[in-house]
Amino acid sequence: MSEQDQEQNEDIFEPEDALPPITLDNLPKEMRAAVDRAGWTELTPVQARAIPYMRASRDLMVQARTGSGKTGAFVLPTLEHIDAKQNTCQALVLVPTRELAQQVTDEAQMLAGDSGVRTIAVYGGTSYKPQLEAFKQGAHLVVGTPGRVLDHLIKRNLKLDKLKVLVFDEADRMMSMGFYPDMVRVQEFLPNHEIDAYMFSATIPDHVTRLAKQFLNKPGFLSLSRDHIHVEDTEHVYYEVRAMDKDRALVRIIEMENPHQAIIFCNTKDRVFYVTRVLQRFGYNADQISSDLSQSARDTVLKRLRNGKLRFLVATDVAARGLDIPALSHVIQYEPPDDLEAYVHRAGRTGRAGASGVAIMLVDYSEKKMLTRIGAHYKIEFTEMPLPQDEDVENLVAQRLFGQLEARLRDRDRLQIERMQRFMPLVKEMAEEEEGLSLLAMLLDDTYHEWMHHPPDLPPVGTKSKPKQSGGRRSGRSGGKRRSNRGGKRRNS
Repeated sequence: MSEQDQEQNEDIFEPEDALPPITLDNLPKEMRAAVDRAGWTELTPVQARAIPYMRASRDLMVQARTGSGKTGAFVLPTLEHIDAKQNTCQALVLVPTRELAQQVTDEAQMLAGDSGVRTIAVYGGTSYKPQLEAFKQGAHLVVGTPGRVLDHLIKRNLKLDKLKVLVFDEADRMMSMGFYPDMVRVQEFLPNHEIDAYMFSATIPDHVTRLAKQFLNKPGFLSLSRDHIHVEDTEHVYYEVRAMDKDRALVRIIEMENPHQAIIFCNTKDRVFYVTRVLQRFGYNADQISSDLSQSARDTVLKRLRNGKLRFLVATDVAARGLDIPALSHVIQYEPPDDLEAYVHRAGRTGRAGASGVAIMLVDYSEKKMLTRIGAHYKIEFTEMPLPQDEDVENLVAQRLFGQLEARLRDRDRLQIERMQRFMPLVKEMAEEEEGLSLLAMLLDDTYHEWMHHPPDLPPVGTKSKPKQSGGRRSGRSGGKRRSNRGGKRRNS
């Protein structure tokens, strides 16, 4: 083994009873033909490592960054499990956004070629007609957002009776988008027979692990980044932002990250007051503590944070020590601290009690020297992240809100649906006038921020790997799996 190969293997974390990686030459004939159509010259590490587990029907959690080739890693072996002669859904891929749904669908269609496998992208904000037509023709692979997939399942447009493979792509983003309740309801429509399930995620925080226990059967864990294989790790990232733009940048980062709860640290009480006001004016559930507050007032604010009734706390370093909030997913430092030790105390507020965490820092050009000093002193490798742009936030917010509104509509009874019809003429009229559009935008903004006052739903602590039955239909798997042996001899996971 070369020194380079040895270094690469040291960065890989594999399940017990690991399967050897596969190469292009080892792929079966049909897979090689698909790879040729895609123009692949070699398999990426995640493809080489994950494909053998999927071919052997071993449930798996995979940590894989965007751009690592993860889509091909699950699409290629999923296609192998599909019988094109059966005109029914045999594989379901759940994704957080319409863009990702289309991206996965495009890759699946390219890899499937003329095999007869039919794929359809299913997401909100577009016509139902092409999706219904695809179901009637017998789409084999359905790629969609949880909300729209659930709509079709409830209306019985889509049936999962013959499902073989279930994939969660970018599971961490699906959770931050607020899709957990929809995912739980999708679970009720899973078939009574055993299926193979896989989860791909850029990060593996505690709530993603709990999600895996709900849907996967004793999954193995594969990571190709040694620095991020432990769920209790804290990820240290920074954004380079001009000092005068930090307030708006903070809002965009919060929108994209959608933290369950977060503390935002500032160096002065005046800055704490300013940032708190900005967040409150933008509609966020935010409050502050600083040295100006009495101990009883601080205790009141912290009690709200611990009880989950406060989502964003803005604070000086008075809150950096002795504060234990298990659900705290993010720490955001509006500016680097004045001394090195303070960074560790701030960042240490997240990633506690076996959970993962993200420590984010906003720095302008003049503050990067402090960032370098902190990294060198504590041997922390900071990851620079590109600052989200307004259009990125607008797109994500629109999809998040659309999903929430779809969920509300699903929960309405016939009388409520009949009642809302009286407003249809008014909606059409408002949509044709500039003032009417402003009024509709105001209502949507109020609705969105009412929802943003509450953290996104997460799987409960103590989730078992063998889900309970629901409504007489098994929503998980129990007992032995009836599995194919396409990946070679079956090994115990």
